[in-house]
Amino acid sequence: MLRALFDLSGRVAVISGGSRGLGLQIAEALGEFGATVALVARKAEELEAAVDHLADQNIRAAPIVADLADPAAAELVAARAFALAGRIDVLVNNAGTAWGAPSESHPLSAWRKVIDLNLTGTFLLTQAVGRAAMLPAGAGRILNIASIEAMRGRPVGMPGTLAYATSKGGMISFTRSLAAEWGSRGITVNAIAPGFFPSKMTHGTLERFGAEIAARAPLGRLGGPHDLKGAALLFASDAGAYITGQVLAVDGGATVV
Repeated sequence: MLRALFDLSGRVAVISGGSRGLGLQIAEALGEFGATVALVARKAEELEAAVDHLADQNIRAAPIVADLADPAAAELVAARAFALAGRIDVLVNNAGTAWGAPSESHPLSAWRKVIDLNLTGTFLLTQAVGRAAMLPAGAGRILNIASIEAMRGRPVGMPGTLAYATSKGGMISFTRSLAAEWGSRGITVNAIAPGFFPSKMTHGTLERFGAEIAARAPLGRLGGPHDLKGAALLFASDAGAYITGQVLAVDGGATVV
C-alpha cells in the first residue's frame, strides 16, 4: 500500500528548467517511480543530453524547447506535453534565473528579466496546464521551486539578489493562493524552498562563498544530487494527497539558525 502511494506509473510530469540542475534531479525522481517526464528548457542540445541521461536510467522523457520568458510559450508547452498521453498529472515550476547586483544599482532590465521568467512564466505555464489538463480532469499536482532567499535576507557580505528573492517570495504567495483556489477542484499546490545546491546558477556564488555557506548550515554541507528527490516525490504523488499550500525548506537547516 505504501509503495503504491508513491507510484507514478502512467502519469505525465512537466518539468520546466528540466534539462539540468534541480530540474533534472526532480526528473530522475519522478521518472524512477514511473512518470513520463516532459522536460522544458531553452537549449535543444542540453535537453537532448538530459533525455539521453534519463534513457540510460530507463526513464521515458520528451524534450520541449521553449523560452518561458516569452508569454506565447506556455500554451505551446502545455499542448505538446498534453499530446504525449492525453494528460498532464504533475507540473514542476522550476525554470528560473537570477541577477546579482547592489539594490541601489540593480538594472531595471535585469529586474524585468528575473520577474518575467520566475513569476510571470510560472503563472502562464500553470494557467495553461490547468486549463489544458488538470482542471478538466479534476486532479493534479503542482510543485513550485522557491528558495530559502524568500524566507530570509541574503547573508551579510554576499552580493545582493533583490529581484531573485522578491520573485521567490512571490512564488510562495502564488503557491498558497492557488492552493486555496484550486483545492476544491482536486489540485494540490506546494513549494520546495531549496538552500544552496551546486548548479550553473550558483557556481559563481559557491566558488567564493561555498565553504562559508556550508559551515553556517546545521548539517554542515551544501545540497547534493539526491536531496530534493524525496520531497519532490512526496508532493507529486498520492502520498501527498492531503498536503497543499505548504512550503518545505530543503536546506540542511540553514533557515533555523
